Amino acid sequence: MTSVLITGANKGLGYETARRLGELGWRVFLGSRDEGRGRAAAQKLAADGAHVIMVPLDVTSEESVAGAVRLVREHTDRMDVLINNAGTPGRGVNPADATAKDIHAVYDTNVYGPVRVTNAFLPLLQAADNPRVVMVTGAGGSIAFVTDPGQAVSKMYELAYTSSKAALNMITVRYAQALPAIKFNAVTPGEVANGRFPATDMNRAGVLTVTEGSDPIIDRATLASDGPTGTFIDRLGPIAW
Repeated sequence: MTSVLITGANKGLGYETARRLGELGWRVFLGSRDEGRGRAAAQKLAADGAHVIMVPLDVTSEESVAGAVRLVREHTDRMDVLINNAGTPGRGVNPADATAKDIHAVYDTNVYGPVRVTNAFLPLLQAADNPRVVMVTGAGGSIAFVTDPGQAVSKMYELAYTSSKAALNMITVRYAQALPAIKFNAVTPGEVANGRFPATDMNRAGVLTVTEGSDPIIDRATLASDGPTGTFIDRLGPIAW
């Protein structure tokens, strides 16, 4: 049975990804910072036939991440796929007003979180035959996208979220280069060329469904052994860094 851990999976894109992979017969470790919501989400998926195990997981806590590893090891000796989905938009503070504290709070989840979780689960990933790591980033992490005057984000003067996703993109590439036995890929849940994104808690103005938004996550999570690594895609295909 293929095993996957998804962080931030109690709602939105993470939950939809868990639902879709559960339908494929995968064993889903549903990571959730809020235990109550996580258990409710896991119970709902299990009622529909998914093999799901709720994992209390706060990606900003070393102790919580270590506890997640211990729990997962009670069920499996390998991890086929890790999906670093947990993220936060921050408060959208203008660069002129942003403090280091504002930025740190966002980076702790969006940048340090994936590093904490990835490094903690590396031994389990390395024990798998075809390990894959999916970093859920965003179009706002693409310098090409943000510097395009035709895109609304170019006029959204925010510092923490977009720079955190750009950092996560670079982290993805560096992991891919350093660990070629594991496929590391970055995905953004939308259609960059069309300016279409899913409606989630982070983007309430989105027009795509969460199923459409999760398409690139599923694509990279289900890669065959000869699949690519070090790529950045949306649901339409590769996009510029």
